[in-house]
Amino acid sequence: MHAMILPARGARLQYTERPDPLPGPGEVRVKVGACGVCRTDLHVVDGELPDIAYPIVPGHEVVGRIDAIGDGVDHAHLGTRVGVPWLGSTCGQCPYCREGKENLCDAPLFTGYTRDGGFATHLMADARYCFPLGEDGEDAELAPLLCAGLIGWRSLVMAGDGRKLGIYGFGAAGHIVAQVARWQGRDVYAFTRAGDTQAQHLALSLGACWAGASGDRPPAELDAAIIYAPTGPLVPLALRTLRKGGRVVCAGIHMSDIPSFPYDILWGERQIVSVANLTRQDGVDFLKTAARARIRTHVTVFPLDQANEALARLRDGKLVGAAVLKP
Repeated sequence: MHAMILPARGARLQYTERPDPLPGPGEVRVKVGACGVCRTDLHVVDGELPDIAYPIVPGHEVVGRIDAIGDGVDHAHLGTRVGVPWLGSTCGQCPYCREGKENLCDAPLFTGYTRDGGFATHLMADARYCFPLGEDGEDAELAPLLCAGLIGWRSLVMAGDGRKLGIYGFGAAGHIVAQVARWQGRDVYAFTRAGDTQAQHLALSLGACWAGASGDRPPAELDAAIIYAPTGPLVPLALRTLRKGGRVVCAGIHMSDIPSFPYDILWGERQIVSVANLTRQDGVDFLKTAARARIRTHVTVFPLDQANEALARLRDGKLVGAAVLKP
């Protein structure tokens, strides 16, 4: 097999050959068809997440086919197309797991962070945490659904049922969630970097009723705002757009510091909440919704050995929609 390996914090990924892995008990080996490039991969590469054991293979928006199985896995799964998400495994025993909150597990494993991920031709996965995908859709188009879509879905649910929804950061997650929100009958207000007319045009083409820069005031008070960009100063900006009782959802695993802000923009029972990871039920619910809503992703495909270029373009804000690697 071949993989793009991160040897140290902040290093360039290295295209490396490795022995083909063999699945252990409860595991499957997945031959990768496509792997999305997520902003969390940047946080891994840049060492912004704690306790990374190097070398590590990033990537957690994986679409592929099971080509080997370990003991205890049904042989019927061989050849099945599956998605491998960020949540790679949970302990099943901590208070959060017992309460049905496996996204908050005290001892989880994460694909592409604490276990090798999908920037590779093959990866190992816990069979219980793979999602069957069926045969509809191209691998590259489905890949962003496995994190941008899943975390986007969880953040949308946490935003509540309000009609007027703001989306800050109109990249991979934003352009998927906007489609779901429009399908639900909501009004979408898209916020991008100043001057990012391409992202604003994409938002309008997907049904947003307004698109502007993150510092602009929308033409109406919002019921909720979701922040996908890892930029703390967006929090007070988003608070200022909300009606009383509105909610700001911070959807990233990492964010720069939130600056101080006057209490009056929080007062009126406005709320700030965060999203942490996902549950398998989130995946089941979202993938059903994505099929019903006919979600279409806007992707730019890179060969596997150009993962560094894909990450650089994501870091520099030069991608519209999502980047996807194909072995």
